[in-house]
Amino acid sequence: MTIRSVISSCGSYLPDRILTNAELEKMVDTTDEWIVQRSGIRERRIAADGQPTSDLAIRAGLAALQAGGFNPASIDGVIVCTSTPDQTFPSVAVRVQAALHIPQGMAFDLQAVCSGFVYGLSVADSLIRTGAAKRILLIGAEKMSSILDWKDRGTCVLFGDGAGAVVLEADDSGKGTIEDRGILSSHMYADGRLSDILYTSGGTSTTGSSGKIVMEGKEVFRHAVKYMSDVVEETLAQNALTPSQIDWLVPHQANARIIEGTAKKLEMDMSRVVLTLDKHGNTSAASIPLALAQAVNDGRIKRGHLVLFEALGAGLTWGAVLARF
Repeated sequence: MTIRSVISSCGSYLPDRILTNAELEKMVDTTDEWIVQRSGIRERRIAADGQPTSDLAIRAGLAALQAGGFNPASIDGVIVCTSTPDQTFPSVAVRVQAALHIPQGMAFDLQAVCSGFVYGLSVADSLIRTGAAKRILLIGAEKMSSILDWKDRGTCVLFGDGAGAVVLEADDSGKGTIEDRGILSSHMYADGRLSDILYTSGGTSTTGSSGKIVMEGKEVFRHAVKYMSDVVEETLAQNALTPSQIDWLVPHQANARIIEGTAKKLEMDMSRVVLTLDKHGNTSAASIPLALAQAVNDGRIKRGHLVLFEALGAGLTWGAVLARF
């Protein structure tokens, strides 16, 4: 018997406030043309004053439960992927658990920055495969606006707030082949030697505050192109697949040029790439589940489609997950 972790439902939440490039032109020395050319972003969502990450996560998690018709009592665990928690502790996950009336069970946060949701899929899949859980609510939620230096035009134009969620559950009805629904393989990496090209200027054990994002954009871009290509090639090779067999690429929404480079490597037309970057900006760990939920809700991604998720974030961390939806 082969147990696979199937993505059974998706949900998302975006704050109401839209911050456009035109508005940013009045805040920092930048232009709409510069932002679009460098990133592909035209607008992003910003959480309301006093609205914490847990509120975004709760709303996305509830949407995922409702989309699948799941009773909260049937959820064995909650994992929230985030780099912007409400507090140092307790975790955002326990806030979600309490608010959604999910019974006692595992609940924890996972921090791998923009790679968080890919890491989260791998961890949740491992828990399900080993029998530690049968159904997990996995959420990517970020309030990136809370760690931005709004005077730094190199970073403040790139990020946004939001949350996306999926319900993963065990399925043993398959035959153990590539045609089965569920997560087929996951690939996680990190290189801490590159931690100084993307980081925050503070932390609880150093400055006592969260700090602000600091980034060497050119260096991050250079490494992202290489590592994304490498992990995509590894994923295809491990599953004995050709690029043409992938139905959809759902990448981390950081930079349009990086996404286009990965698609080119896959010999994949951009019509098969889910892009939300122009409307959402970079929502870090929330970007992949937000993009997935949008593509599922609008009917592009359908049951049986082969979907490749990939991401790179601070650390540097990067990875990919292949799943049949």
